[in-house]
Amino acid sequence: MIPEHILNRKGARSTKDLNPEVVEYLSKGIVETKNLIEWLAVDQLALLQLVLKQIGKETWFSDFEHAVNAQKKPTANSTTKVIGQTFGIQTKDIEVYEKLKAHTSDVVRCWSCWAESLHYDEVVELLPIMQQYAADSHFGVREVVIFATKERMITDLDIAISILTKWTSSEDENIRRFAVEALRPVGVWTKKIAEFQENPEKGMSLLEPLKSDSSKYVRDAVANWLNDASKSKSDWVVSVCKQWEIESNTKETAYIIKRGLRTINK
Repeated sequence: MIPEHILNRKGARSTKDLNPEVVEYLSKGIVETKNLIEWLAVDQLALLQLVLKQIGKETWFSDFEHAVNAQKKPTANSTTKVIGQTFGIQTKDIEVYEKLKAHTSDVVRCWSCWAESLHYDEVVELLPIMQQYAADSHFGVREVVIFATKERMITDLDIAISILTKWTSSEDENIRRFAVEALRPVGVWTKKIAEFQENPEKGMSLLEPLKSDSSKYVRDAVANWLNDASKSKSDWVVSVCKQWEIESNTKETAYIIKRGLRTINK
């Protein structure tokens, strides 16, 4: 049984506010992280040892430990990626991945995302597998799946656009959000998409269906996409926003327009 004060906690505002009891639960994979501060506090190697024991693969640990310790400048992000990719190198066993991506810990599901992403070179095969991670209930997993897929989507941009355009009609707001956020022209900590910076109109099939979306999460992604594009093609973004004002007189569209033009209007 997990105590109520652990289940109902708010995420720590800083590392000094972290409750050692919470960190213990996190590093045992018993609860999900609440925010970035908690996520950074997870002892990933300790968690890995427990997970490997759960799936009967304790003998793998030395390979993971070596890979993690071989990093020149380790960070929580890079360690997550290294552990995930080491899983991908170790096995293609579907049963292993089913256990990882169903794990309570969001960190373990992030490992699973990186691992599975290694096994699909073609975007047409990769994205259907990654959809479960794009729909994950945890914000961290939803960000990792962007890191794990974006560069390959850029390589096959037309195919990626075609697939993700269909995702814009999903009932799941997380999947709709991914369809836009994953292919932002600039994005955050991800590779820029030069094609969209020069020809943002190529992304209209992703944006148009969501210009009045009911979800703020999705609207923010659409607005951020437009804001990215405005840094290289401001006239195009202004034109799109003017057209949307005429076609879609809703508060949702107005919200997207205001945020999409924030760099232009500041």
